[in-house]
Amino acid sequence: MDRQEIEEELDMAKQPVQVILRMEIAPGKEAEFEEVWLDIGRRIARTPANRGQSLVRVGEQDGGALYFVLTEWADEEAFRAFEHSAEHVEHRRRLGAFRTGGDMVVARIVHDLRAERV
Repeated sequence: MDRQEIEEELDMAKQPVQVILRMEIAPGKEAEFEEVWLDIGRRIARTPANRGQSLVRVGEQDGGALYFVLTEWADEEAFRAFEHSAEHVEHRRRLGAFRTGGDMVVARIVHDLRAERV
């Protein structure tokens, strides 16, 4: 890797990222999961590097519900620091009681177009 490639990689590491979680929720636990997620989401929203998040219900899967969590962070380093914090380990423990499966991906934002309000 040459110097320019290293500098570009370091610059990319400081760009905003979108974290996308797929969460499969046990049948009959959807309402309670949504309440707990909202409580946790409000706490995460107070984290300076967090730029916002959404909980989206996609549909049903194996008798339970399928959700996506879409959350934006200032950069991957800030997200990873939060991800490994004691506070977030506790969040994952609380949400784990509802989950039957899921996965996560961290994606670099290429273009971010927000609606313009007049």
